Amino acid sequence: MKLFEYAAPTDLAEALRLMQRGDGEVWAMAGGTDLIDQVRQRRKEPSLVLDLKRVPELQAYQGGPQGLRVGAAVPCRRISSDPLVKDRYPALAESAALVGSVQIQNRATLGGNICNAAPSADTAPALLVYEARALIAGPGGRREVPLDGFFLGPGKTALSSRDILLELRLPPPPAHSHSHYLRFIPREEMDIAVAGVASLLALDPGTGRCTRARIALGAVAPRPVRALEAEALLEGQVPTEALLREAAARAVQAAIPISDVRGSAEYRKALIEVLAYRTLEQCLQKLRS
Repeated sequence: MKLFEYAAPTDLAEALRLMQRGDGEVWAMAGGTDLIDQVRQRRKEPSLVLDLKRVPELQAYQGGPQGLRVGAAVPCRRISSDPLVKDRYPALAESAALVGSVQIQNRATLGGNICNAAPSADTAPALLVYEARALIAGPGGRREVPLDGFFLGPGKTALSSRDILLELRLPPPPAHSHSHYLRFIPREEMDIAVAGVASLLALDPGTGRCTRARIALGAVAPRPVRALEAEALLEGQVPTEALLREAAARAVQAAIPISDVRGSAEYRKALIEVLAYRTLEQCLQKLRS
């Protein structure tokens, strides 16, 4: 393992200053559960590891009528165990509870899971169905990026080498809505998703028609993606079993899976259809109960 420097700034200005160093690779670390392993395997060779856990802006955490703010260094365990998140953003709570073991979740962060930009990141589909936005700080100031435009490819995001992800911002969920996340893994737990789906449905309580549908897929494309055609099929309609099955079949069209040792492309497509139907069905059952 190549030797590197370590710094743990306690304010954002110092963190941004250190990110500007031009003497080599500077890698920001929120939880370190991915980065430490990548450094050990020499997949990354930083000259400086910048531990951001002590920067107050990255520990922001606030939920209320205006939505949810989660700092990039907030541990997944805090999110998955928060009663407010479980009630208003259930798919996020479910997905955060799947990021490794409980021990890992006490260290791993939502920001790290997103910035690692693995197509199989469990929290990414859930964040997409909630239309989350990423607040980023850099040399030019702060900016917000819709999460749908944050992921550019495997390991690639809209962050420049001098940017820091500050927090994820989720708007209030639509009225009379529910969400759900499911993934398929070969083992019982602590594995990477072969395929994952998050769905959100909102219904008009008077007519029963779908006022909003969101379906996001993980591990079946170079980046997490929305199934836009499937969403459009559901909106404005009264959901039936046949309609949910048709939407699940259309969700497959958004997938661009690969074949590898963990599953073939056709297998992943079949999984997407099953998982999409099950998440939509569970959302509908919850709303109608």
